[in-house]
Amino acid sequence: MTIRELKDLINTGEKIDIEFKESENNLNKDIYETVCSFNNRNGGHLCLGIVDNTREIKGVNPNKIDKMLKDFTTSINNANKINPPMYLTPEIYDIAGKKIIYIRVPEGTQLRRLNGRIWDRTHEGDIDITDNAELVYKMYARKQSTYFVNKVYPNLGLKFLDFDIIRRAKRLAISRVDNHVWTDMNEEEILRSSGLILTDPDTGQEGITLAAILLFGRDSTIMSVLPQYKTDAIFRVKNIDRYDDREVIITNLIDSYRKLMDFGKKHLNDTFVLDGDQSVSARDKILREIISNILAHRDYSNAYVAQFVIEKDKVFTKNSNLPHGHGELQLNKFEPFPKNPPISKVFREIGYADELGSGMRNTNKYTKLYSGETPMFLEDNIFEIIIPMGKVAGLQIGPDQNSKENSKENSKENSKENSKEINGKIIDILLSKPEISVKEIAAILNTTTGKIRYYIENMKKIGRLEHIGSTKKGKWIVRK
Repeated sequence: MTIRELKDLINTGEKIDIEFKESENNLNKDIYETVCSFNNRNGGHLCLGIVDNTREIKGVNPNKIDKMLKDFTTSINNANKINPPMYLTPEIYDIAGKKIIYIRVPEGTQLRRLNGRIWDRTHEGDIDITDNAELVYKMYARKQSTYFVNKVYPNLGLKFLDFDIIRRAKRLAISRVDNHVWTDMNEEEILRSSGLILTDPDTGQEGITLAAILLFGRDSTIMSVLPQYKTDAIFRVKNIDRYDDREVIITNLIDSYRKLMDFGKKHLNDTFVLDGDQSVSARDKILREIISNILAHRDYSNAYVAQFVIEKDKVFTKNSNLPHGHGELQLNKFEPFPKNPPISKVFREIGYADELGSGMRNTNKYTKLYSGETPMFLEDNIFEIIIPMGKVAGLQIGPDQNSKENSKENSKENSKENSKEINGKIIDILLSKPEISVKEIAAILNTTTGKIRYYIENMKKIGRLEHIGSTKKGKWIVRK
């Protein structure tokens, strides 16, 4: 580190990865708590000779430096004090004639204890978490290379899964990619290829994993292994003290994704925008990213209930998280970390998500196209995405849920023709031109895309319609 970089670090002030100790003649007693906390969290910078609350460069006594360095290195290499022992190299800097001791503490690959106690770092400083079982578990989870959703259930066979959901996922995958690897696989082979059947390293027994149960399990199976699991969808625009609409979703992740998407589409206006030369639904793009995030990247060891909330001026999601940092994430500095790889893999195969790290970029891109605003991503024990919506969220789609202007139009049109007639006209168009877009159908029938999408979604729910392939190159299938 250069002198200039050290000065900039000091000017930044104390935060989760920066700590100042005055230590003029002796090492502060709590210096080892900070070393242990930094190492157990994300690493950090420790500066001796700085007054913590004023950032004043007071310096350490030059005559005491050798003894201080010897005491420090002896202590951190003493397994009776810090276990496992550490090897750190303090550096001496001269700033304006004052001596500063700088110590870079890396992030550890294993949990460390100080005098038998476990220390962690937060914005408030160093905290002893030894007696907090949940925080200790989270720390172990951050350090280990395995994932909670890889927990194996040898006593639960394939009969505890819903094969119809696996087959539905297979259809989604092969409709997106020609010659998909799942094409000739049966249900068990799909599970094995996705890492959803593993061997328990402790017992040597093979079984389905928690990820398999969350993705494809029967509702009763999910509740038996993870009774705290649920997702709360809330629409709160008029009744801000409670809610205007709510759905508590307790089912497999495949159906949870669909239900949350339907909830969002029900309450958010669909304004088509141009992405290059292609017309896209920015609303659907945003929903896809934030919903897949709260389902695929949630810390399922935590009982915190994931939330998907639509309010008058924003949409936000919250889910439990094993953080790799704290504070607002910046798009140009964001470094993605895998959270639940087997779940993310299946989501990518069936088109619910893209490659790791793309969600933040896509959400940022389509939020700007949708509302002209910039989303926020807050990393902590609870991960939060905030989508500013302005007036967009107040506009709802579907009959009797549009803006005043569209409501009048819908009322006038509905007085002339009922839903059955509109459905019939849409089906006639789709039969003659399966590749047609929703926008083109709306133009033919001289109505809004929101109204056409509303009727199409209803017909899809009852199995009357299905869309196969991409938005641009796919086609509609009409079923009897």
